[in-house]
Amino acid sequence: MNDTELKSVPQPSRAVIEADVDRALEEDVGKGDLTADLVPESRMAQGSIIAREAAVICGRPWVEEVFRRLDKSIGTRWEVAEGEWIEPGGVVCRLHGPTRALLTGERTALNFLQFLSGTATTARLFADAVAGTPTQILDTRKTIPGLRYAQKYATRCGGVVNHRFGLFDAYLIKENHIIACGGLTPAVELARIRAAGAPVTVEIENLEQLEAAIAAGADVVMLDNFDFADLPATVEQAAGRVQLEVSGGVDLEQVRRLANTGVDRISVGAITKHLHAVDLSMRLTTERGNAGGRLSE
Repeated sequence: MNDTELKSVPQPSRAVIEADVDRALEEDVGKGDLTADLVPESRMAQGSIIAREAAVICGRPWVEEVFRRLDKSIGTRWEVAEGEWIEPGGVVCRLHGPTRALLTGERTALNFLQFLSGTATTARLFADAVAGTPTQILDTRKTIPGLRYAQKYATRCGGVVNHRFGLFDAYLIKENHIIACGGLTPAVELARIRAAGAPVTVEIENLEQLEAAIAAGADVVMLDNFDFADLPATVEQAAGRVQLEVSGGVDLEQVRRLANTGVDRISVGAITKHLHAVDLSMRLTTERGNAGGRLSE
């Protein structure tokens, strides 16, 4: 993803980023960094964040906020654009400022960067797997509690479409909702009355329910854990009258095969819940010229 494309990726508000960083620094720094206080207060340093494996880089707003919060004089220069691949050994970012603040912020900054880059990298792998097909890959609400804005941003950086953000912005009528509402049709009809304009997705279990969902006016029909052998017939029966979404246990090995059935959307919980933290490290060189080793834990 280049800089032009990234401009179309909405970032979480500054208030959200600040709140994320506040929580992270509170749990890591608390009353103060005992070890960093061993360093003379006046000492300055330069640092580099280095990738130890190939990844899509994501998390710049959080990294910058961490160091801004600790010392506004810290400067950052990014060598890799947000949403861009980096190869092992590549420099992600260069930093300069008070040594104490750089040391104190190191782990918190790397935590944000490694987890969000891991999310973006997984998202890119899924997006690339269906390249050339009209099928969209979507994320889900299976995110780290308290970091949904951050992870949803990361999936967009990786090239994936956001599903509904929460329970408040779209309907997803599942089996238990259908039972509680007295049927599929009453549930959809009530949704249309209660929040006209909000997208309505209905989860179905068979082709009979597909016709009922279409007749009721659903926008999307979710085929959750459908037998792959039934998908071509389902696509044929839907005949473009409603969008079809596949969900449930989707992995990289099968996602292309699912897309080739002609479904419109595939939602993948693994993008945000099966996290692989990208291996990153930060190296410092103090103003005296003595090199530091790998400082990440």
